[in-house]
Amino acid sequence: MGSLSSPCVLSQITYVDGFIATSPAAQLSSTELTEMRNKNRQLSLTPQTEKIEVKHVGKTDPGTVFVMNKNISTPYSYLSEWYCKKSILALVDGQPWDMYKPLTKSCEIKFLTFKDHDPREVNKAYWSSCARMMVSLVRAPEVPVIAGAFCYDVVLDKKLNEWMPTKDNLRFFTKDAHILIYKDLPFETLEVEAKVALEIVQNNKYKTDFIEEKSSQNPERIVRLHRIGDFIDVSEGPVIPRTSICFQYEVKAVHSFQSEQPNLLRRFQGLSLPTHLRAHYTIWNKLETGST
Repeated sequence: MGSLSSPCVLSQITYVDGFIATSPAAQLSSTELTEMRNKNRQLSLTPQTEKIEVKHVGKTDPGTVFVMNKNISTPYSYLSEWYCKKSILALVDGQPWDMYKPLTKSCEIKFLTFKDHDPREVNKAYWSSCARMMVSLVRAPEVPVIAGAFCYDVVLDKKLNEWMPTKDNLRFFTKDAHILIYKDLPFETLEVEAKVALEIVQNNKYKTDFIEEKSSQNPERIVRLHRIGDFIDVSEGPVIPRTSICFQYEVKAVHSFQSEQPNLLRRFQGLSLPTHLRAHYTIWNKLETGST
């Protein structure tokens, strides 16, 4: 066995109950040593992923701790199949958190479903997501979610002031919405600098004003975006995990009314139920009848 000063002998380190023990390693050739040094150099140039501990505080398996990757892992990352099917939203240290939004620190996490005792946050995320799916079809400014409805206000070109949408037009929008549902697209959360967000929505005055307002509220000028397929929208969230959470979905009406805007304002209105709470077609028909 060679001495520790020999260039061809390494020391292997192991940790035993907090103490460090060393033992001589096997003899390596100069080529193997060179390869190992190059590998170690490459590793030293690669930023190490920081780990965080995420403690589950829900009813099922409370106290379970997950070791996750900071700014990479999301609440969706380590869910079992049951949780993937049931969970709509997470609470991270008591705050609503999108399922695809990366976790930024060690925290406590709880998963929310439609059938919780208090489903208000889940319902809010659902209506907001339904509206976001509709805006991906009509590309319009968002209307805040109030009292369980989802809708979007649209300012069309003046040439379309006389346009009155027909039932066929509404069926067309509904068909496109169901295509999004069928594709099972994730609602991805993106946090970007305001200048990047402004480039994305540079032709939309409403979104530009929204970005300027939100970015001015934090020194980093970070804005949250949500992406569905190739459509990116500016919003506060929260949102549901995937489009397939929606089951029954229909664009029901377009209302015209005057506002402070110089152009005519159209409000697109929709109706939807999630796959977890799907209704018999007779009940759905009654909801449709009363929704307009």
